[in-house]
Amino acid sequence: MEYLTDMVTRVPEGTSSTKVDELRSAEAVRASELTKAGHLVRLWRPPLGPGEWRSIGLFRATDEGELRDILASLPLHIWMQVTITPLTPHPNDPEYRALQDMNNPQT
Repeated sequence: MEYLTDMVTRVPEGTSSTKVDELRSAEAVRASELTKAGHLVRLWRPPLGPGEWRSIGLFRATDEGELRDILASLPLHIWMQVTITPLTPHPNDPEYRALQDMNNPQT
């Protein structure tokens, strides 16, 4: 199943820049691992305000429980507020229609 996530990260005041840099670096490594595992499909950065960290992601997981475990494995998760939206295919989505056509060939 696919999920749209809106992840807002707020670094606590007084956090050292060294700690922030360490976690951001570890976050990049973990994102790469999740991509290779097929869980992280896409990431976008919407327009941001000053000091705002926000990402919108498309993830794949068996269910929301697995997705929550995946998100909890992100190093910056300790500072994240995440909104999860489960997605189902739209009948007019080009990818969905192509899959339907492949699975139901006209005879």
